Amino acid sequence: MIIGCVSEIKIHEYRVGLTPENVHAYTSRGHQVLIQQGAGEGSGFTDQEYAGMGAKILSGAQAVWDASDMIIKVKEPLQEEYAKMREGQILYTYLHLAADRPLTDALLERKVKAVAYETVRDAAGGLPLLKPMSEVAGRLSIQEGAKCLEKPQGGLGIVLGGVPGVKKAKVVIIGGGVVGTSACKIAVGMGAEVSILDKNLDRLAYLDDIFGSSVQTLYSEDAVIEREVTGADLVIGAVLIPGAAAPKLIKKSYLSRMKKGSVIVDVAVDQGGCCETTRPTYHDNPTFIVDGVIHYCVANMPGAVSRTSSIALTNATLSRGLCIAGNGLEGAAKLDGGIRSGINCYGGRLTCREVAETFGLDYAAFESL
Repeated sequence: MIIGCVSEIKIHEYRVGLTPENVHAYTSRGHQVLIQQGAGEGSGFTDQEYAGMGAKILSGAQAVWDASDMIIKVKEPLQEEYAKMREGQILYTYLHLAADRPLTDALLERKVKAVAYETVRDAAGGLPLLKPMSEVAGRLSIQEGAKCLEKPQGGLGIVLGGVPGVKKAKVVIIGGGVVGTSACKIAVGMGAEVSILDKNLDRLAYLDDIFGSSVQTLYSEDAVIEREVTGADLVIGAVLIPGAAAPKLIKKSYLSRMKKGSVIVDVAVDQGGCCETTRPTYHDNPTFIVDGVIHYCVANMPGAVSRTSSIALTNATLSRGLCIAGNGLEGAAKLDGGIRSGINCYGGRLTCREVAETFGLDYAAFESL
């Protein structure tokens, strides 16, 4: 199979879909790999490194798209890339379709075989290709939130851990999954007062076991969310419903009762956000203010630490990418149920039930096609 990897064109997105070591994994199995010139520079990988592992370097994105059977990316295609996609081509990347109707329509219209990292499941029902970026985003959420709390950034002018004689900052994390747990580790490590909310009692018990008295675990319901958010210095939105739009748990009405200069970091922005006032932002202008509350809503947070993120992501995506390359998408889906669950669009049909329900579109099970 011919595998292609192009430069990401999202603003301040420095990650890359393949590392030089990944290229060797494909070429050593007889596949051809095409890399757009400069695609890895943002993550510290040179064209010479890719070429040394057997890749062919092409000067433009169009040439890579045109020649490749499978395109491996990090972020979803943007509008200027829609025309580059073609019928029957495999696209292996993050898609987050429930928050992107135009991309959904484009994939269906162009009859792309689209595999979304964020809906690939493992045998235990986990999301192994989303997990590494969730871990990065969770850690960054506290780092970025702490920066936003500084006075020059418009924040309250406080340090998370306080100092002797000064109260610690209150951090509220909504969602106890991978993002929330990763955020919790950093917040606790920085000495903050931390509450974490979730609806899963087993998850809360697990969090209580690993963090002990360092964290207050709370059952997530509207009244509790309202109480905790309105008293917080930093709120982390870490809610995920795989494949579907995030529920709006932080209401706009709460903001007027929050502290002026407090911060919301909505990590769920890729899925539409869990705050009613969320809108996507970029690394060059990451925040906006509503009712005196700073919102940090960068939709590609891990792109800021591109080398760490690229290596962590491709460690997770490589084995299934090799399976697709070696067996075709259809054969790979028969061998690996995780790949099957990752297929969001196929032959002009929508094969992700959650996305179909979000947009009121027809759903077709992949097996039926």
